[in-house]
Amino acid sequence: MINLLKELCLTDSISGDESAVREMIIEKIKNFCEYKVDPLGNLICFRKGRKTSDKKVMICGHMDEVGFIVTGIRPDGTLAFDMVGGVDTSVTIGRQVTVGKNHLHGVIGSTAVHNLSKEQREKMPSMKSLYIDIGAENKEDTEKYISLGDCVYFDSEFTESGSHIKSKAIDDRAGCAMMIRLIQEQPEYDTYFVFNVQEEIGLRGSRVSAFSLQPDFAIVLEATTASDIDGVSGNKKVCSLGKGAVISFMDRSTVYDKELYRLAFDIARENGLPCQTKTMIAGGNDAGAIHITGKGIRTIAVSVPCRYLHSASCVINPDDFENSYTLVKKLSERIHEL
Repeated sequence: MINLLKELCLTDSISGDESAVREMIIEKIKNFCEYKVDPLGNLICFRKGRKTSDKKVMICGHMDEVGFIVTGIRPDGTLAFDMVGGVDTSVTIGRQVTVGKNHLHGVIGSTAVHNLSKEQREKMPSMKSLYIDIGAENKEDTEKYISLGDCVYFDSEFTESGSHIKSKAIDDRAGCAMMIRLIQEQPEYDTYFVFNVQEEIGLRGSRVSAFSLQPDFAIVLEATTASDIDGVSGNKKVCSLGKGAVISFMDRSTVYDKELYRLAFDIARENGLPCQTKTMIAGGNDAGAIHITGKGIRTIAVSVPCRYLHSASCVINPDDFENSYTLVKKLSERIHEL
């Protein structure tokens, strides 16, 4: 599953332009299930299981990644840009990026530290003060290759080092990889799998797909913030690498189904799987839109703990990734007993 994750992470697809990763996913699942692409771009799949059930279950994750978009071309040929999704300025300065369909290489620049006043050095620069330098001579030179609205992606290698994997876009290509594997291996029961678009800019794809399918249960696959680093203690760590899948009881957009929450921990305990809870009420995911759609949908989120989320260097533990998959697979079977 690591090789699959690598392929997915290195395929550039920010919110609103998920076509590249969607086409890759289709190639992986087209011989195993029925599928369609809805008008917003969600990939909705039906996988026939070994059994049928009177309960309709949807497993979903989002295809999009955070990034940037070109908003202007300056006289010197550098690019003005804005965020697509929640990217903090501190993880952008000096980062290599690729721009547009031709994937031109560039770097996010800012005023040199030598030219800053003492007061300026003590403040984080605003995103509006940054620019992207692609090495063009002037505006006319840039306009040969770049147009307003072009997408900008973190330029990041996928690396494995001991007990860690580092890459961009692990949020939420980890969830996509798990769903592809579940589809290929055939679930115990008939299951709908949805690869949503535009999660990072407001849970937009999931609003549409959940309304379309109206399932009884939804299992949302995600990556969530791990702050298990030196100097952070107690519940502020949120979750930790190496301690298994993360099951949320509440975040900024959802109070999760209590019975499903308990069931996940029961399954983990019965199968000797490491499992942890999210210890801060923070963040959110597609569950926020799904659980209040239509008549209401019983929803649970299962996440891979991930350091440095929404950056070019997301970090996960491969054992957490594998254990999360196993938990989701068993949860998708047991949920039919409720």
